[in-house]
Amino acid sequence: MVRRTRADMEETRALLIAKAREMFSERGYADTSMDELTAQASLTRGALYHHFGDKKGLLSAVVEQLDAEMDERLQAITDTAADAWDGFRQRCRAYLEMALEPQIQRIVLRDARAVLGGTSPDAQRHCVESMQRTIQVLIQQGIVVDVNPQALALLIYGSLAEAAFWIADSEEGDKRLAQSVVALELLLRGILVKPKADPQ
Repeated sequence: MVRRTRADMEETRALLIAKAREMFSERGYADTSMDELTAQASLTRGALYHHFGDKKGLLSAVVEQLDAEMDERLQAITDTAADAWDGFRQRCRAYLEMALEPQIQRIVLRDARAVLGGTSPDAQRHCVESMQRTIQVLIQQGIVVDVNPQALALLIYGSLAEAAFWIADSEEGDKRLAQSVVALELLLRGILVKPKADPQ
């Protein structure tokens, strides 16, 4: 009996995720056959069950990978922005724009919502906590009104998530994105500290 090394196991897992990501994106979760997927990866269904339990577990792993990549891209926007407020606005807008990217649209915003009920609680919590930290900085800088940063992060994150689902669930995604960006700018202007009027 040949013993498989940790590196072999990790390589098999990565191969299954890559192949599933490709096929879920092209065909959708429901129309992807696990027999065909494992055959194309030159693996057995036993390997799939060992690493992921079942087809739904494989979808969860693919979504987790996509979520992590999305988070890295959004964090890069924050890290390279000219200032904290501009970075926050760009980050919110970029999240909405991702809803039109084929893999994210089909796998994360359509299939994951239908099969898994949406993004994992851990991914949601991470997004909210990241947004909360940014909002806290903006409050400390006197840019955003002084409110509970967690409550504001939850409300903005929830709005973005629902708008992303709305954009992804339409043949007129470009139109819905444009409408959502206008609404986003209006929403974000509402949390800014209003400049004091000059005394007459």
